[in-house]
Amino acid sequence: MEPQDDELIRFEAEGAAPLPPATIDGHVARDGARIWYASYGAGPAVILLHGGLGHSGNWGYQVPALVGSGRRVVLIDSRGHGRSSRDARPYSYELMAADVLAVMDELSLDKAAFVGWSDGACIALILAATAPSRVEGVFFFACNMDPSGTREFVPTPVIDRCFSRHAKDYAALSATPDDFNGFVEAVSLMMRTEPNYHAEDLGRIGVPVAIVLGEHDEFIKPEHAEYLARTIPNAEMIFLPGVSHFAPLQRPAEFNAAVLSFLDGLPS
Repeated sequence: MEPQDDELIRFEAEGAAPLPPATIDGHVARDGARIWYASYGAGPAVILLHGGLGHSGNWGYQVPALVGSGRRVVLIDSRGHGRSSRDARPYSYELMAADVLAVMDELSLDKAAFVGWSDGACIALILAATAPSRVEGVFFFACNMDPSGTREFVPTPVIDRCFSRHAKDYAALSATPDDFNGFVEAVSLMMRTEPNYHAEDLGRIGVPVAIVLGEHDEFIKPEHAEYLARTIPNAEMIFLPGVSHFAPLQRPAEFNAAVLSFLDGLPS
């Protein structure tokens, strides 16, 4: 069992656990960007979408658990993040959702389950709304679907440590390693103004959804998570005790158990 890292001290120093060797990896050229992906294992497909300013390596504690459960795991670096590049156009969640579909097409994946973390959760739920035939279900962890769902930002040592790790990883992985500040500004603009999904949009989502939030999430209002769970048809609400916005890193065993329970419950 992975040790706990509630304060992200280990994550700041070392990052998440290293990813295992990929079965296949590469880039897809799409709409002014090169989108990096990797695939691990075999079985029903699950796509993991990381949070804003991060990259797929942040899923290092999740990939082995999911592969070990008999699933094919696909990682995607969102455009401009990690090993993926971008052009000069503004970031948008819809643009990144379309990038995910391009990777699925490249890998001949007709359908997949999604586990999204923060910005990745938003991207996954947009796919559930706009391309439901490609989505088995969405484990939606720690995000909002309209700007009213976020708390006022208050820096904490945990957030600072995460940001420090993101800066190091960006310098190591990005095709534009010296542009971290510009990257942060552009992603932050998107986060402040998007997404903008209304109750009627959410009410049309027809795939299985779990709305998941850590007990101490620094960014998302719990009442917003409860609103999403009420508004999306048949969605379930899951609160993860003792963790914050960074649960996959803080207590991976507990996070992975919640993910596997959701995936095991999807219609076969």
